[in-house]
Amino acid sequence: MQTILIIEDDTALSAGLARALSSDAVTAENCNSIQTARAKINNSSYSLIILDVNLPDGNGFDFLKEIKQTLSTPVIMLTANDMESDIVAGLEQGADDYITKPFSLAVLRARVQTQLRRVNSDASTNVDNSCYALDDYIFDFGKMEFYYKGTPVELSKTEQKLLRILTENAGTTLTRSRLIDFVWSDGAEYVDENALSVAIKRLRDKLSAQDCIKTVYGIGYIWEKYR
Repeated sequence: MQTILIIEDDTALSAGLARALSSDAVTAENCNSIQTARAKINNSSYSLIILDVNLPDGNGFDFLKEIKQTLSTPVIMLTANDMESDIVAGLEQGADDYITKPFSLAVLRARVQTQLRRVNSDASTNVDNSCYALDDYIFDFGKMEFYYKGTPVELSKTEQKLLRILTENAGTTLTRSRLIDFVWSDGAEYVDENALSVAIKRLRDKLSAQDCIKTVYGIGYIWEKYR
């Protein structure tokens, strides 16, 4: 059973979303303040959080940052403000998706299911697959520890996700669209494709991985190192 926490100060909307998203396999809970949400998160485990930006006792962006400092739980931001700056701010602070009001319930359900499938996929991943070790590289995705020639390398969340999908598919060319969909989730529609190129360059530079991460022109990228 997967559990969703809906943090929304509009009680009618929150209750409606909880009913709409609940099923035999999913339980949805709701609350209308950061204080209540913080207590729930501290005492329970959630598969997904839907977080409104404007709450009576604080800013959703600030609470998102707080959540992401300690949890890997995916978060979908929900707000009436569709300003590009707010969307970018949410994604940069770790939001896994961003939906503006008014929204289609069918679209919300689809995006929720996308995040829950990813949670299921991560949970079922073999423990051995959380580590990658070859030549000068040791990557422990579970502990978020990455080493090149024994020296620790700090990677952003985006760089970690990008490195993981590349190494898990070593020897396979991954298209730009697939990488964007994986790294930025369904928020990819708000991501300039140049963001992927920038992330690849940073990852190559940090890991001295120019010989590992190859560009397949017109298609995407490939990690050429094999276990």
